[in-house]
Amino acid sequence: MASEHDQAVLQAIFNPNSPFGNISEQDQNQELTDDDSSFDADSLRQVKNLESGGVSAAEAGDLQKALELFNRAIQILPRRPSAYNNRAQAHRLRGNTAGALEDLDRAISLSGGIGRTACQALVQRGLLRRLASQNDEARDDFQKAAALGNQFARQQLVQLNPYAALCNKMLGEVIGKLRNPDVGQTGP
Repeated sequence: MASEHDQAVLQAIFNPNSPFGNISEQDQNQELTDDDSSFDADSLRQVKNLESGGVSAAEAGDLQKALELFNRAIQILPRRPSAYNNRAQAHRLRGNTAGALEDLDRAISLSGGIGRTACQALVQRGLLRRLASQNDEARDDFQKAAALGNQFARQQLVQLNPYAALCNKMLGEVIGKLRNPDVGQTGP
């Protein structure tokens, strides 16, 4: 049986875009959920229907209708983070980055930084921060999302880490030379 260190090396070799270290099976397969148990069942059902309609409207390109539906959901259950996260996406699609960031901050705060909505909001906020060249803040968001099991966030962390990128490049070159030892050699 391979040691934890050996597994980490194999992970780096076969998945060069992932951060170094052992990513456990449990982490990769973790299914996050949100705790909606504190909300009234009828209100929750109504809010979920509004959110579903908002997502459908956004996918159809009707961002104004999507925003209206997300706003209604927030009015019914203002302490539930999911509608803020969804509304942030609609704001972002309309080019309202400030509104998106405000809603993402609210979703993360309401979720306590745990659960499915927190993970999604952290990734969205990390991407917006990265686009704004706020790499330290983006890295922080991606680290939190990665700790919740998000693979995309892990990939973003590697891209934001110049040392990891350099190590991955060097490791790739070494592996390439091991696979093709005759390539690049000149003379006897």
